[in-house]
Amino acid sequence: MNNELRAGVVGAIAGALAAVVIGIGAVATGLLRPASDARIHDYLLANPQILVELTNRLQSQQAEEEDSARQKAVNKIGLKPYFNPRVAFVTGPANARTTFVEFFDYNCPFCRASLPTVKAFYNAHKNNARFAFIEFPIKGRESVVAARAALAARKQPDKYLAFHFLLMNEEDVVNDAMVYADAEKAGLDVNKLQADMRDPSIDSTIAAAHALAAATHIDGTPAFIVNGTIREGAIDKNDLPKLEQRT
Repeated sequence: MNNELRAGVVGAIAGALAAVVIGIGAVATGLLRPASDARIHDYLLANPQILVELTNRLQSQQAEEEDSARQKAVNKIGLKPYFNPRVAFVTGPANARTTFVEFFDYNCPFCRASLPTVKAFYNAHKNNARFAFIEFPIKGRESVVAARAALAARKQPDKYLAFHFLLMNEEDVVNDAMVYADAEKAGLDVNKLQADMRDPSIDSTIAAAHALAAATHIDGTPAFIVNGTIREGAIDKNDLPKLEQRT
């Protein structure tokens, strides 16, 4: 197979895949000339790695476009809404140059995987950075219950972070029993917590968090905004320095 035909195959399949990705499959069909269909078919059977390469390339391009859309949204919105105490649990100096925002779900495995890094960063910077922890429950009823409890715990603010870290450190699905057990471990008044969980304002806070996530094009957890730079997905100790340096 000569390079010209190979380039034609790649171009045709790339065009077809791109069209499928954006939902115009009918156009994708038209990208291939009938006379070349058999040759392309045979070539792909002999070289299936091409389709894998093209799929990976398209997925990477899509991810870059999504990252760009999120960053543009953050730049447009500004950081102030993420540090609104009606949405986030906010702690740290108001005039801090370093800022850290996390959208999370207590049953998200990637949030849990990020916990050691988040906790270490908080302990190292709690006196010189501004933090916003935003409950963003997207994984079902148990996540909503855990989020409601965390939001209610804000009314006992000196206990919130201990409770937050305990919930995030669980290995199994966080259920009602775990919520109240961790609340007790964190030193919360559990009776008050249960009463505060029934406050209608909690529904408004969860709705506001979802609205802010939607405006930022966040559709998964965790999502971090460090010094104005957004990153969706798990992070480790090597990622935070890179985020801190990007402005």
